[in-house]
Amino acid sequence: MQRAWIWLIIALPMIVVIGFFTLMLSDTGQREERRAPTRTSGEALIGGPFTLVNQNGDTVTEADFRGRAMLIYFGYTYCPDVCPFSLQIMAAALDQLEPELRERVQPILITIDPARDTVDQLAQYVTSPAFPSGLVGLTGTPEQIAAVTAAYRVAYRRSEGEAEDDYLMDHSSIVYLMDSEGRFVDVFTHGADPQTMAARLQEFLEEEGSSS
Repeated sequence: MQRAWIWLIIALPMIVVIGFFTLMLSDTGQREERRAPTRTSGEALIGGPFTLVNQNGDTVTEADFRGRAMLIYFGYTYCPDVCPFSLQIMAAALDQLEPELRERVQPILITIDPARDTVDQLAQYVTSPAFPSGLVGLTGTPEQIAAVTAAYRVAYRRSEGEAEDDYLMDHSSIVYLMDSEGRFVDVFTHGADPQTMAARLQEFLEEEGSSS
């Protein structure tokens, strides 16, 4: 009986240590899994093929933008403040890049309100001097917009209880950075600092340029 107690006293610290390291490894693995989607699975989960119509009335797909990185924002032209602010931040960031780097980025606005954002409406909207130079506006059928927003994990819905033609859209406000092959790179959340966005863009463009 006494010998059993001695072995228990010897074994107990070992059991505690083994248990501690098991929990540490398990926690580390879980944290790695949580971080992984940003770069690995994120490439497969965000983005994909789309067919839409630009502000000139031309049908375009994601393949038409190959060779240039894309900064994609999902919003709508009747948005009172959030969308214009985000596009202005995008413009300020792009203006900080050297001309040769700026040329390699295509800014894009994809509407979440196809009922009102017609080709003509987008054509007028994207030419605002406050927005990025060369901004492309894309619209489509409700089904096409539903498909592209699903591919980019964009949440949106029409606000309830408002007039038929005068309403707001609730939506996530995120700028997506895609590489020259249309693969997901990074996101910029609403209110991102233009300097921070510009620095990230420059880092990515220089890295992509050196590997091509």
